[in-house]
Amino acid sequence: MKTPFVTAEQLRSIAERYPTPFHIYDEKGIRENARRLKRAFAWNPGFREYFAVKATPTPKILKLLHEEGCGLDCSSLTELMLAKGCGVRGEDVMFSSNDTPAEEFEMAARMGAIINLDDITHVDFLKNTLGYVPQKISCRFNPGGMFTVGKSHEDFQVMDNPGDAKYGMTRSQIGQAFCRLKELGAQEFGIHAFLASNTLSNEYYPTLARILFQLAVELKEETGCRITFINLSGGIGIPYRPEEPAGDIDLIGEGVRRAYEELLVPAGMGDVALCTELGRFMLGPYGHLVTTAVHEKHTYKDYVGVDACAVNLMRPAMYGAYHHITVMGKEQLPCDHKYDVVGSLCENNDKFAIDRMLPKVDLGDLLVIHDTGAHGFSMGYNYNGKLRSAELLLREDGSVELIRRAETPDDYFATVVW
Repeated sequence: MKTPFVTAEQLRSIAERYPTPFHIYDEKGIRENARRLKRAFAWNPGFREYFAVKATPTPKILKLLHEEGCGLDCSSLTELMLAKGCGVRGEDVMFSSNDTPAEEFEMAARMGAIINLDDITHVDFLKNTLGYVPQKISCRFNPGGMFTVGKSHEDFQVMDNPGDAKYGMTRSQIGQAFCRLKELGAQEFGIHAFLASNTLSNEYYPTLARILFQLAVELKEETGCRITFINLSGGIGIPYRPEEPAGDIDLIGEGVRRAYEELLVPAGMGDVALCTELGRFMLGPYGHLVTTAVHEKHTYKDYVGVDACAVNLMRPAMYGAYHHITVMGKEQLPCDHKYDVVGSLCENNDKFAIDRMLPKVDLGDLLVIHDTGAHGFSMGYNYNGKLRSAELLLREDGSVELIRRAETPDDYFATVVW
């Protein structure tokens, strides 16, 4: 059973002021979770979370996380601009990109961001673009093969086969890249890898850590490079389904600590700082998509039509991903009606739920679609001329703040040349 972080009474009041659909985020939950993560890795004095901006590129959310000590992980020019606009710059920004245009490297360097190179060819591309390489730099590693630790969810298919992934360098390439970067003047080095998406196992991070810690020891010996940080990236997941167990961040942190003490400390690398770039874990459970039932249809199946659609949350349409749904005010009623919950796009995959057992849904009911705080609003689009929704923040004191207004037709047509 999943419980919304807002009550039916609160939502009815909010919806009177801000028409559905909208995404709403829980400030209290976000802050508490950021502090949990920090405590779990407090044993590593240099630990830093670099929140993955792509998950929730909303300035008020980014500022809130920065207040909690988080940096930002950016992957494009506009994400760098967003970080800068939030007052986050310098080594508070990690720039992890691929197939990167020169102008993006230039802006990252101007901001003083830590640049994370995806490919060996980017070493000289960066040198030719900037005229130098930064003194502190990172490279992304891809070990190849399959990686199955923690496989847990429908969209795991996105990143469970490093050998087929477009990201990162081979083992031999990362060694060559370190040597070339050192030759060009780099003095501090980092290692990064991202091998799996939305894992629920407490073993994923410790397993990845062992791979990267062993690699760090080998690269130090082979190249003489001074490795000062290791980025464990993202991949810690959330339980989208009520029956799924949540990972234990304290156990995860302890597992990484054991690997650190077994591999890095004996190699004289006990001062290496750890980084993470979590998105889903940081924000996923602390966002809801709120929508209203506006139509019902009874043909070969029973349908509930809502005023949100896949442009507000594309994960179910794109991945077949599960998102739990609560019919507000009917939380205690039996789930004895089977529905497809659908939006209004002219696409048959525009379904938030298929054959979902819910209480009887009446027109006007408010539905909460859970776990949309990451990769929810951010993956929105304008297909069928649909407009992106508003974003709201439920403050710790119970007040609600508009943090992004809903798009209007004027926004949609703003770039058109008639």
